[in-house]
Amino acid sequence: MKHVTLLFLRENGKLLLAMKKRGFGVGKWNGVGGKVETDETYEQAAIRECQEEVGVTPQLLHKVGELHFFDLPDVEHYCHVYTANDWDGEPRETEEMRPQWFAKADIPFDSMWPDDKFWIPLMLDNKLFKGIVTIEDNTIQQCDIQEVNSF
Repeated sequence: MKHVTLLFLRENGKLLLAMKKRGFGVGKWNGVGGKVETDETYEQAAIRECQEEVGVTPQLLHKVGELHFFDLPDVEHYCHVYTANDWDGEPRETEEMRPQWFAKADIPFDSMWPDDKFWIPLMLDNKLFKGIVTIEDNTIQQCDIQEVNSF
């Protein structure tokens, strides 16, 4: 199992998503993030990945979720989900991601991971959540997302 992070920048009621251009999740809109290195905290990994993928340095991360993902047959990720309302720099396209701002009503769930529609609305409503998600062939086999009071 890999520990990974997801980070979503939020500004003026909009959410920054990025189109994955290569690797795992290619062709999908998502937050920025990735694998936690052995010498990093989850927050450090989220900041580093944001710098690498969209060229900004987030400030004051807010942990909003934990998701245990199984992408059958052989991927298992424990994901720590964060948001940030402040950052240094302007989001820019890199070799890995193409960022774009979306209003809440325009989030492209049809071009995202199939479980996102169950927990991103909680995140946008400033609710904390935990869950287990199993996906096979881009189809949800299990999705149990629960609101929590704290981490």
